[in-house]
Amino acid sequence: MSDGLVNRRAGEGEQVAACVRRALADGTATPGDRLPPARRGAGSLGGNVHGVLRGYRRLRDEGLIELRRGRGAVITTTSGVADRARLTEAVHGLVTRARGIGPTDREFLTLVHRGPGGAPATTPPAPGG
Repeated sequence: MSDGLVNRRAGEGEQVAACVRRALADGTATPGDRLPPARRGAGSLGGNVHGVLRGYRRLRDEGLIELRRGRGAVITTTSGVADRARLTEAVHGLVTRARGIGPTDREFLTLVHRGPGGAPATTPPAPGG
């Protein structure tokens, strides 16, 4: 399973994102907490500002943090943010393991769609319907 999405430049950003996800999952970080400014984060990690910002953007895209000009990166107060962080980390781990085994993206997605019982997952009815 290779789609060219992982490269050395993205590696640092993913490391930052994974660190924050783990902190959310284990309760070290909580909703409303501010993350360090990118420059300070880069210094403490021995990386660069751009890598930290890539990680923060990824976390924002995953719905785990909010980026606000002048306020920085803040963990969202949306309910279930820790559960979402745990799920995202589990999915990342599963994809990494699958890439090591070698199914195609289509094969992998079919396995996920079928779920543990092997039958296709059903779509829940729309609210109010």
